[in-house]
Amino acid sequence: MLVAVVGPSGAGKDTLMALARARLEGDLRFRFVQRAITRPAEAGGEAHRALSLPEFEAAREAGAFALWWNAHGLLYGIPRDIEADVAARRVVVANLSRGVLAEAASRYRMRVLAITAPVPVLAARLAARGRESAEDIAARLAREMTLAPGLDVATVMNDSTPEDGAARVLAALSRAAEDARRS
Repeated sequence: MLVAVVGPSGAGKDTLMALARARLEGDLRFRFVQRAITRPAEAGGEAHRALSLPEFEAAREAGAFALWWNAHGLLYGIPRDIEADVAARRVVVANLSRGVLAEAASRYRMRVLAITAPVPVLAARLAARGRESAEDIAARLAREMTLAPGLDVATVMNDSTPEDGAARVLAALSRAAEDARRS
């Protein structure tokens, strides 16, 4: 099963996924996917496979990606080798764009793990980053996170400590592993 992690900026997706990944290290039921991104490795953010635009395009043309998309001026890709994991009934956890969810659901058994937080919490987290103006934060928060209809969605509210949020993610991933095993 593919578990597609989505959520608004400031929801704590990367923090919760890092905690969950550390707690599940060595558990062969799960694979946490490293995305390929046309962003330099030293640019910060998530650990990713940094590719230049020509490298990404060549990999895409060679069929190296199970899914790929363009967002915020960057190209993102999920490696094709996830298909062997899905076929083996492992839970493949990947941070995806909402724009690619319908395509992913048409090709893989998928559950969306929507990580979110109340608007005041999101606003405080975004402000603490110091990367955007108050106006930019307000505009970002005004955008609704809509998902394609018919998706299997599990929502995790990350409104407490990172440890509490990670426990909720781990519970959702455990349910996904049980469902994948039964399929």
